[in-house]
Amino acid sequence: MAITVHCDIVSAEENLFSGLVERVVAHGELGDLGIEPGHTALLTPLKPGPIRIVKQGGEEEVVYVSGGYLEVQPNCVSVLADTAVRAGDIDEAAAIQAKEHALKAMENQGADFDYSRALTQLAEAAAQLRTIQQIREKLGKH
Repeated sequence: MAITVHCDIVSAEENLFSGLVERVVAHGELGDLGIEPGHTALLTPLKPGPIRIVKQGGEEEVVYVSGGYLEVQPNCVSVLADTAVRAGDIDEAAAIQAKEHALKAMENQGADFDYSRALTQLAEAAAQLRTIQQIREKLGKH
């Protein structure tokens, strides 16, 4: 049996995952992170995108986070997300619409235009779509 560590993924709305994992892969502020049992202590901001969990026994699950923090302690990996959604629950049509809306807003800048907000919305929508694509590739559906 593989060595495991306890992992919790929580958001303001709910506790999405709690259990033993062999590996957690997340998109940190400085790049992708692969966390396995025995990893050194760490605290890092997360960028919007998928978090891949390899559960005890090898089964994988993907969760989308809109940002937050990843904390690694000797016996626990915690993801404290702003918003978190199981990848299978992401609404692809809504993500595409949000991306298009953000792009149009950036093209048609009015007096009340908030560039940083539009850029954040664009990044979140693109990250949701990347998460959906990652799931499709894993399942062999194109």
